[in-house]
Amino acid sequence: MFKYFPTNYVWNLSVDLSIEMGARIGEIEEMCGPLQEAAKQQDAEGTRAFRESWEKMADKLCELAREDEERGRMISAGDKYKRASNYYITAERLQGHGSEGREALYQRFLDSFLRGIDLAKDNCIRVEIPYGDSFLTGLYVRAEGVEGEAPLLVQVNGLDSTKEMKYFVGMPGWLAKRGVSSLIIDQPGTGEALRLQGLKAIYNAEHWASQVVDWLEQHPEVDSKRIGMEGVSLGGYYCPRAVAYEPRFACGVVWGANHDWRAVQKARLKREGDFPVPHYWEHVCWVWGAKDIDEFMQIAEKVHLDGVVENIRVPFLVTHGEKDSQIPLEYAQRTYDQLVNSPDRELKVFTKREGGIQHGSFDNSANSGAYIVDWVAEKLGGHTA
Repeated sequence: MFKYFPTNYVWNLSVDLSIEMGARIGEIEEMCGPLQEAAKQQDAEGTRAFRESWEKMADKLCELAREDEERGRMISAGDKYKRASNYYITAERLQGHGSEGREALYQRFLDSFLRGIDLAKDNCIRVEIPYGDSFLTGLYVRAEGVEGEAPLLVQVNGLDSTKEMKYFVGMPGWLAKRGVSSLIIDQPGTGEALRLQGLKAIYNAEHWASQVVDWLEQHPEVDSKRIGMEGVSLGGYYCPRAVAYEPRFACGVVWGANHDWRAVQKARLKREGDFPVPHYWEHVCWVWGAKDIDEFMQIAEKVHLDGVVENIRVPFLVTHGEKDSQIPLEYAQRTYDQLVNSPDRELKVFTKREGGIQHGSFDNSANSGAYIVDWVAEKLGGHTA
């Protein structure tokens, strides 16, 4: 794990995620260099300083991008807008719920991302999926070199990530080269669903997952018999839950197991393990729609996979980093052990040799990500050569 700030795990996690999303090391140094003292401060003071520094860099990139646009250099402008959106979301996700300017910052992130992928001509479009009286938003990436229907992997967020972050890390592009399309969604409790639609997280992930599959079955470019699902971090709970109770999924994979999130919360109350964001308890109450920690803990009692994964009857891959300091490795073993009805189950623990040993492989997603997408391509009928 790259530790720019010796004593601040949450900030190091954010920096490492940004690097995995395409940050430039010179820009990282310019943003983080002035923050060494702020990293030692309390959450509110420190995160305000973090935001100001990262927002300043993102603003500068947008200004440079506009200069590129004026000269007709649209691809270069697009690249700068995308990198700016990386820095905007890195700053936004550290802010407390309801903090001044957070909504506007998130909107700038969305605007710069969409402008960036448009100008850079990325193989990526934003889509809206009907969900009750509202909708879920997603990013659709088309498989390369496939005529007609292609297999597709639905990809879902963790507690505090967004679809754009997952897009930047690279899995959709890696899959596209292997003949597999991607749909990365902001499920309830994450991204646009939480911030703009007010859709809170729910424990029964199959409720929204089934509606995503309904939409995909009407998509002319998707082979409805070859739809899989992947989840990272808390998605390591959502994905198995959805695959267990939505039989139309053809396979499943977790990038970081999360078998018993209720137990993780009880441990965090005792200050055991690392937190993913500052203002943690405020954040989870917002995500799950709880009025206080007591109500949140009651909700969390349902967020586990005991008695659930036994219902999975398709190929399933469980992966985990051996040095994950947020979610214990033992939970990956429990998920694997309970996959008794999967016809093809596999447990892969990423070690120091190949990298990706931290939570969700945020320390090095390249080799771990390649392992996952190769497995997906083999199960869904893509290609690996």
